[in-house]
Amino acid sequence: MAEITISATDEGCLQVSGELVFATAPRLLAEGESLFGGQQDLVIDLGGVKRCDSAGLALLLEWLERARSRGIAIHYRSIPESLLRIARLSNVASLLPEVAG
Repeated sequence: MAEITISATDEGCLQVSGELVFATAPRLLAEGESLFGGQQDLVIDLGGVKRCDSAGLALLLEWLERARSRGIAIHYRSIPESLLRIARLSNVASLLPEVAG
């Protein structure tokens, strides 16, 4: 069974760890959005993601849309290469705002 966690770090960003796949994306959609809080800018660190698929990409894009509708800017850190490949093949890689670190 696929496992995923999302938690706030001391630096004020969200850390995602585990498998960002079809089985975990629906739960993570609700959990992640509840952690957006009243922030203006939010960094989501994906360095702990071990496996991902197209549902993971859809989740990241949905988070962007929901955050923008609330006036929040999201940036992703440490996007897994496998997810970036899916984004490039889908022609949406430019939609994923990435931050170094």
